[in-house]
Order: sequence, then C-alpha cells, then structure tokens
Amino acid sequence: MKTTLQAKGTEITVISRNHEDDYISLTDIAKYKNKDDAFIVINNWMRLRDTIEFLGLWESFSNPDFKPIEFDRFKQESGYNAFTLSPQKWIKSTNAIGIISKSGRYGGTFAHKDIAFEFASWISAEFKLYIIKDYQRLKEAETSPKALEWNLSRTISKINYKIHTDAIKENLIPLIVSKKQQSFTYANEADMLNVALFSQTAKEWKEQNPDEKGNMRDVATIQQLIVLSNLESMNAELIKQGIAQKQRLVILNKMAIEQMTSILGSSAIKKLK
Repeated sequence: MKTTLQAKGTEITVISRNHEDDYISLTDIAKYKNKDDAFIVINNWMRLRDTIEFLGLWESFSNPDFKPIEFDRFKQESGYNAFTLSPQKWIKSTNAIGIISKSGRYGGTFAHKDIAFEFASWISAEFKLYIIKDYQRLKEAETSPKALEWNLSRTISKINYKIHTDAIKENLIPLIVSKKQQSFTYANEADMLNVALFSQTAKEWKEQNPDEKGNMRDVATIQQLIVLSNLESMNAELIKQGIAQKQRLVILNKMAIEQMTSILGSSAIKKLK
C-alpha cells in the first residue's frame, strides 16, 4: 500500500508492507536538497563511513542473511576519496533488506523508516522533524475508528470476492480453457459489478481519474464497500442458479440502488462519518 507524507512542501512516498515495516522514499527526501539530481545526494550519503556503519548495524539487528564480510570491506574502503557506493551495489553485495531500489515510472530508492529518518537528519534536522511529525499523523490516522471500519469493509469485500471468483470458476468457465480466457471472465464479472454499483467499468473510471492511485474500489466510501460485498455474495448465488449475466446486471443494479438508498439513511452508518 502506498501513502504520502507532506514535509515543508515536499511530497514523500511511503510503502507499507505491514503495520511495522514502512519504507520511505529516499529519492523524495533527497529532492529537498537537490530537485534535479536526487541520485547524487543519496550516493554521497551512502559513501560516508558513519552511514555505512549505521546501515551495517541496522542490518545486523534485522537481517539474518546479511553478509558482514562485504560490509567490512565497504567500511574499510569508505575512507578513500575514490570510494563510491550506490543503493544497488549495497543491496547486491551485502544482501541488505533495509534499502530497496525500484525501477520504472514509480520507482526510486526506498528505505526502512529507521534508515530514512537517519538520511533525513543528514539532509536537515529541521526537515527530519517535519517528516517525523507527518509520519506520526499518518500512523494515528490509520488507527482511527473510521480507518479501521474502512479497512474492515475492504477486507470483507476481498473475502467475498474470493467466494465470487470461485463461483465463476465452478459455474461459468468450461473445462479446458486457457489462462487468458479465465482471466477475461473474471475481469468481465468484476466490471459487471462495477457497472451495477458505480455506473462505469474500471477502465472508464481510470480514464476519468488518471491521477488517482489504485482503483475505483480503493477510493470507494464505506457505504459503497458494504454494498459491494453484498453484491458479490448475491452474484455468486445468481451464477450458481445459471442466470445469464445480462439478467444479473439488472438484478444487481436494482439491489445496489435499494441498498445504497437504505444504508445512507442508516443511523449506524452515519456514526462512521
């Protein structure tokens, strides 16, 4: 899951692997110092002896597969002017896990929050404080009652989706079909539910919201997610009954309208707002 921090006008990406292992973009932090060449900033920091010692200590505590011999070699070489060290070289040589390097459009260098805060401190003590404060705000928001309710609804939706796809596999997909055909059937059914509830397919939503991260279900309201989980369960039952998709769309759309009308007036739901 990706989220963002705001520190003195700088947007910083955070990748959450679980509740404890958040990785913060060093590339975004480095842009505070040099917008045009964040890579150089990171490499200059990594070639420092103090940085290498800190990274090695962190890996020793956290990574049973860390290679201490390669770490010692880097530490010894760090005193020479010609010494350079990139994130990729560090990861490949020592089998490090505290720093990750991602390629592609949304790539960059990310580091475990402990390491990222250390890097931010080298950039600017004031900037580090801004990052920590907004990170704390993010963690508090994630544990708020509303966020917990949203995550619960999202989890319920995912569980029902598994039931939904199993019903498709058992009742709609003939024997001896290609993986491509199976994938097409799943996507088609998912989009049928999207149309029933959101009045558009996932592709149409993405075309209308090119800057949004994730998909339409990721930005859905709690009410929509509750109704979506109900639609998925109902669709699975309709599939088992052999009802054609065209008919199911009409039934599910009517159900979505009725449930959304009812749920928006529910006092229990209003408490979540």
